[in-house]
This record gives sequence, C-alpha cells and structure tokens, in this order.
Amino acid sequence: MIAFVSGPVAALAPDTAVVEVGGVGMAVQCTPATLAGLRVGQPAKLATSLVVREDSLTLYGFADDDERQVFELLQTASGVGPRLAQAMLAVHSPDALRLAVSSGDEKALTAVPGIGKKGAQKLLLELKDRLGGPVGAGAHIGRQGVGNAAADWREQLHAALIGLGYATREADEAVTAVAPQAEAAAAEGGPPPVPRLLRAALQTLNRTR
Repeated sequence: MIAFVSGPVAALAPDTAVVEVGGVGMAVQCTPATLAGLRVGQPAKLATSLVVREDSLTLYGFADDDERQVFELLQTASGVGPRLAQAMLAVHSPDALRLAVSSGDEKALTAVPGIGKKGAQKLLLELKDRLGGPVGAGAHIGRQGVGNAAADWREQLHAALIGLGYATREADEAVTAVAPQAEAAAAEGGPPPVPRLLRAALQTLNRTR
C-alpha cells in the first residue's frame, strides 16, 4: 500500500494532481478542496489510498489521514466504489459525513451526485456503526456546519481555479458565471456541488479564451 506521496506539485487538473516523487510523476485523484490547497512547484504531502482493478491502478489523494480513513470506510458499504466515496468527500467533510450518518440526515447524503433517496436510506443503515460520531469541530457545530460548507463554495472554487493557473480576474468571472447553479442547489436545501461547479467554470473559461 502507498500510504502517502510527498514532493513538489508538477501539474494540476480539475480532478488530479501530479506529484513528483523521486523523479516519477504520480497522478493522484483528489477532491476540489484538496486541490485548492496545492500550487504547482510547491511541496505537498498527500495521504493516499491505492485502488487496484484488473485494468487499472488508481491513486486517490487526501489532505490528511482522517479523510483517507473515511474514504476507505465508505467503500465498505454495498454499492459504494471509490468514485462515489470521493464524491461524498467532495461535498462533505469527514466530520460532516459522520454527523449526517449518526443523525440519520438523509437529505445531506442525497446532496451527493449519484445518491438518491433509497440509496441514502441504505447507506445510513450500513454506515451508522462504521463511521462513528464527529471527532473534530463537527462534533459541536451541528447543522450550522452544513450552512458554512455551502457558504464556502466560492472560496473553494476560486482557490481551485487559481491553483490551475488562471488569473484572479478570470477566476472571479468564472465564479460569478456559475453562481446561479450554486444558488439553485442551495434553494433545494443541499450544499453547492463544488466538483460540478468547477467543471462548469472551466467550460466558461475555455469559451472565453
């Protein structure tokens, strides 16, 4: 198992970071929040989980060991593969997921693309005794944390675009362009889907270049 990778960031893409380790570029799948904390040319250390398939080896990267542990625990539920587990962590922090599962918050899980009402109910049953309760700040903030996460989407998206090499002005314009999509998600009671907003923002930037 590859527990972590450490080295300078060689490249960034919407869902991938390339970290140079001993002269080898390691492609690591990451959430937008993790990518937002990386800069090309700067050193980085990512906790990792290697997913082995018959036709592929995929390395998933995380800001810390707690996030990686939750990623792996999520996959113990039936029907949850690495992509869905990563999507869940793209929408919710580890403690927000623990809070949602421990409190039976079905709505929080259906905010994740790919999880419907029945799937959320099933996940709540399967994960309740596996994730445990919140261990950090999430143990005290309750539902306020969901609101804070929704309010942070602009900062996450802006930082991710800057990390990908776009100018501040371009990032500002792209965030403004996708704001209606984020507001629509908020109106439905869910947190803004940052990965989807990032893809939409990149499409907007590509059209203007």
